[in-house]
Amino acid sequence: MRTMKLGSSTLEVPVVAVGCMRINSLERAEAQRFVQTTLEEGANFFDHADIYGGGTCEEIFADVIGMNDNVRENIILQSKCGIRKGMFDFSKEHILESVDGILKRLRTDYLDILLLHRPDALVEPEEVAEAFDRLESSGKVRHFGVSNQNPMQMQLLKKFVKQPIVANQLQLSITNATMITNGFNVNMENDAAVNRDGSVLDYCRLNDITVQPWSPFQYGFFEGVFLGNDKFPELNRKIDEIAEKYEVSNTTIAIAWLLRHPARMQPVTGTMNIERIKDCIKASHVQLTRQEWYEILLAAGNKLP
Repeated sequence: MRTMKLGSSTLEVPVVAVGCMRINSLERAEAQRFVQTTLEEGANFFDHADIYGGGTCEEIFADVIGMNDNVRENIILQSKCGIRKGMFDFSKEHILESVDGILKRLRTDYLDILLLHRPDALVEPEEVAEAFDRLESSGKVRHFGVSNQNPMQMQLLKKFVKQPIVANQLQLSITNATMITNGFNVNMENDAAVNRDGSVLDYCRLNDITVQPWSPFQYGFFEGVFLGNDKFPELNRKIDEIAEKYEVSNTTIAIAWLLRHPARMQPVTGTMNIERIKDCIKASHVQLTRQEWYEILLAAGNKLP
């Protein structure tokens, strides 16, 4: 598995992260095989959140990986907090309490990365700074980041938080690529020119923040996958054509498309299928040409001005 530096940190991570949101859908033996396979393939970066399965996903993961000191030294753990029933909560008390719960469920003393999950409209960045300082000084969290935040929200945090924001987890796929496409529709009088995210992709690149695309196979907001979907015939024909050229699956090409972008993104997978996770990991070694990348973009229905 090819690796990269995460944001401005010195942390070396695989270019594909293994999302564990659905691990509670597997039987224990299946979950154990899944996790073991990812490790054998060099994918040792695992993404969690305290809301996944109400915390059960973290517990199951720790159980099936057989968490102990030796195991912990050889994996990278990321989790997220801030989503509560009916609200978002970035208060100091909630962040600290959430991390303690995460660590207990994962059976570890520390997280490599903690992300703030969804922006809290009532955020008091001074409290976030206090929470981060306490978590860092106690050794409970080594690196910090955010999820689904725009540039000004990150800038507000950075005014008070001294730790670098190393990652921003954002929805991005071939069919949900507005953060890319509005970049070449500047000053145009069309819908594609609408800047919906404050140029978050450029901001992250300028500030050495790794973009972690979530739902890399989804279209819309969890409306389904675009691969093999009759709604996207031209896109699938193009992906299949390029997949045949590289002798890989369409899954591999969908991830390779994200990895081809010079922002050095780290896609977060969501599959619990062993063959599909292997196909995702293979994308680490597929380098699409510029022409192939644009052909896929246009086949998804995007237009160049």
